[in-house]
Amino acid sequence: MAHTAMSGYGTTAGDDPLQTAVWRLRSRACWGDAAALLQPVTAPAALQRASLLVERCLYTELGWEEAEDALRTAEALAHGDDERGAAACERGQLAYAATLHGVRDRADEARAALGRAAALIPPGAPRRALLDFRRGLLAENLTRSPQAARAAYRRAHAGATAHSDALLLSFTWRHLAGLALREGELAEARHGFGESLRIREELGYLVGTAPALVSLADAETEPEASRLREEARRLYRLLGGVPTWLAQQLTPPAAGAATA
Repeated sequence: MAHTAMSGYGTTAGDDPLQTAVWRLRSRACWGDAAALLQPVTAPAALQRASLLVERCLYTELGWEEAEDALRTAEALAHGDDERGAAACERGQLAYAATLHGVRDRADEARAALGRAAALIPPGAPRRALLDFRRGLLAENLTRSPQAARAAYRRAHAGATAHSDALLLSFTWRHLAGLALREGELAEARHGFGESLRIREELGYLVGTAPALVSLADAETEPEASRLREEARRLYRLLGGVPTWLAQQLTPPAAGAATA
């Protein structure tokens, strides 16, 4: 998610028509179509194309080889610390996704790539917030270190706020709220999940709205929790079963019920 909700990336009025088209396709889970609009002849275009295809892997568990090819192109075209750092950040995210989904254990590669990115992207730089967020994901889901994850998410949240990156804020709100929920801090969790959902609905980030609904449902009581999950099921079906990792959470509890 290297190109998120900042002005210039298709999410605000007056943006480049190409970026607006890319955003609309991406937000509706059409990563392949979005990537096809980008010609990887410059480092920025190659990096954006790679980020789209890496994101597709995380959400669909498909397209690994195409993402690898796009990433190699982006790495070859990268010049300067910022672009090399961005490519390393995508390399780390792809390795993280492969490990998370059980495709192959690439945890060491993910750590090394994100560490390399941290050496290239200085604190306070626009790309640093995304890197901090991804280091938080690694700490939370692979290292199982919630304290390290919280610290990384807070740095990412501060960076996303400083650079007006609304989409990244929706992710940091959601993951900080998830840690709060684990600790029984229901009011804090509901607030964070609610903010994440609000931002995604305002941006039209359809593919991320079902996960936000499910997260908020986990912190709510009935009947609101069931209403939120049913809305998530509707969106999940609309997008053809994406994100794949929501399937188990959205399966109705009744025996014999169809998978969401």
